[in-house]
Amino acid sequence: MLPIHTELAFVVLIFALLVAPRALQRFLIPAPLTCFAFGMVAVLLLGASPESDTLALLATLGISSLFRFAGLEVDGKALRRGLGPLLGHLALRTCTLSALAWLVMQWVDLSWQAAALLALALLTPSTGFILESLSRLGLNESERFWVTTKAIGGELLALAVLFVVLQSDSVAQLAISGAALVAMVVVLPLLFVALGRLVIPYAAGSEFSLLIMVGIVAAYVTKELGVYYLVGAFIAGVVARMLRERMPELASEQNLHAVRLFASFFVPFYFFYRGMNVPGGALQWASLYIGLGLTAVFVPLRVGTIWMHRRFTVQEDTKSSVRVALALSPTLIFTLVLATIMRERFGIPDALFGGLLVYAALTTLLPSFTLSKSFDLDATDLHGPQAPQPQAK
Repeated sequence: MLPIHTELAFVVLIFALLVAPRALQRFLIPAPLTCFAFGMVAVLLLGASPESDTLALLATLGISSLFRFAGLEVDGKALRRGLGPLLGHLALRTCTLSALAWLVMQWVDLSWQAAALLALALLTPSTGFILESLSRLGLNESERFWVTTKAIGGELLALAVLFVVLQSDSVAQLAISGAALVAMVVVLPLLFVALGRLVIPYAAGSEFSLLIMVGIVAAYVTKELGVYYLVGAFIAGVVARMLRERMPELASEQNLHAVRLFASFFVPFYFFYRGMNVPGGALQWASLYIGLGLTAVFVPLRVGTIWMHRRFTVQEDTKSSVRVALALSPTLIFTLVLATIMRERFGIPDALFGGLLVYAALTTLLPSFTLSKSFDLDATDLHGPQAPQPQAK
């Protein structure tokens, strides 16, 4: 049993992470950034230790639940509806990722794996965060559709590249890990169906619990494969969504809402924990300069390429193209995850690590200050993008 003072500290922490960041959203500061700052303050000013198994577990639940939710949002019919423009967008993304990784290898002393991860960190939108904040950006129905489609498509590409890069030490390792991943994709639907027959009929309302637990198991499997928790959690969400017609209760709107609420509770702990683990060497002026430089180069590049693609292939007007591009600018979660992997596996300099954190924060703030209509916490925000209401005749 935890000592009384430790229990009180966790009660204060939970209150601070769930209430204070939401209150600060009225100033257009995204809640994850506030939680991250709280983690840094806890270490720098309060002397808190990041070595906490409890916080590590809560952080793992947070990041895995967020990517599970992103997987549940993968709608095959919607992706097929926008397949042409989406394929063009992914082709353009592949070219920019390859070009950037090559340039990094030429100019910075990094291996090709670290260069590829750096390119992903700079160019990949954070789908989970974008989907969660979409309802507050004032986009119309068409713009929401394209933001969702491009974000999910970009994440699918990024996760595939991430898997290959992290398993590329040898052909044998890549083959074994790939076979294990394929086996997991085959087993997960069977597991869901088996649980649907053996558990759900005798335990009404257990669909949410099964979805969460299977997602955690899948996340753990991919972590053991060396490709981090997020890959397995995302795959579990995608598989559950694919079974929607056969097991409609598994990926029902009620379950989607429940997973969103589950993620909203645990995600703040992930950002707080990651803030506590920022190395002291990353807190230097060089990090700020690197982050500002990365923002000045890559935000216009990302916004410009998406604008050009939509303007000249979809024939969309300039205003909508820019709004879609700005909504896709946040890279917070992917940049943070990949920066951590690069630091732990490839030993990138602390200044570059800190610069990536600055870049992630600035890209995440951009749509809040350019698109956000309001950060009032009404009930509709909890349900994400709302379906358009029929017009009165």
